[in-house]
Amino acid sequence: MSDTFCQACKCFTEVVVSDHATGGTSSCSECGTVVVDEVPEWVSVPDREDPTREPSKPVGPESGVSGSNGAAASDEEASPARRGKRRRRPRPPPFDGFGSIAAVSDRLGIVAAIKDRANDIYKKVVDQKPLKFRTPDAVVAACVYIACRQENKPCTVKEMCSANGATKKEVARAKDFIMKYLETEGQEIGTIHAAAFLRRFCSVLGMSNIEVMAAQETVKKSEELVLRRSPISLAAVVIYIITQLSNDKKGVKDIAFVTRVAEATIKNSYKDLYPHLSEVIPAWFAKEEDLRQLPPA
Repeated sequence: MSDTFCQACKCFTEVVVSDHATGGTSSCSECGTVVVDEVPEWVSVPDREDPTREPSKPVGPESGVSGSNGAAASDEEASPARRGKRRRRPRPPPFDGFGSIAAVSDRLGIVAAIKDRANDIYKKVVDQKPLKFRTPDAVVAACVYIACRQENKPCTVKEMCSANGATKKEVARAKDFIMKYLETEGQEIGTIHAAAFLRRFCSVLGMSNIEVMAAQETVKKSEELVLRRSPISLAAVVIYIITQLSNDKKGVKDIAFVTRVAEATIKNSYKDLYPHLSEVIPAWFAKEEDLRQLPPA
């Protein structure tokens, strides 16, 4: 402490240093007025020298510096090779079309001859540019579908979709392109008839041999009519009619589940075929009296 003249209280007083860390703030012992405010040369006050200067950031885990030597280890400062290695994702394995055809064939119980034909079709069309932009599963389903038609053992598009997960729209587009391509190559696709589906559907529904024979004869006569119904829809409605004339009746819901034809489609097809029942149903299976007992259209 030292004596100095205080301008506030107009007297000599002892100066008290209140900031021992810096030694820069002294005040009057009588009135407490700051009389000396000097900063020693060894004290650095960045904020007073440059108010716009940002305070220094502490070095820690969040600063992007690790290790005792202060080496930078942030993601931004990492080498490009290391960043690319971290971000690289494993590539999916190449699509195995032949393996997928084998899987679809196993799920649908398709014989080896149809599977081999589907493999041949896939070999011919897999490199075509329009097909490269299609879903691979849809292309496989279309190949199996066409092979079944060529072997006179057709399956429905919905069955193909259920076997490998492709959508009906995708399979239909791939099927149309492949069929046009094969026709230009001189291959016959084959025509679908309702009778080709009957025996398989009747077997799943547990129908007797007499009912199957009646259904086949009814379908054959129904195809001569101009009903504008798909073969699958015609097969489904004929099965419905034959089972309604037998002791083991099948509901529309059960037939729709097996044939994958919508219940509304079966009912509408029944309305179209109802006026012609006496023409298409064999007389040895049902008489006129039996036909009158059928549900009205």
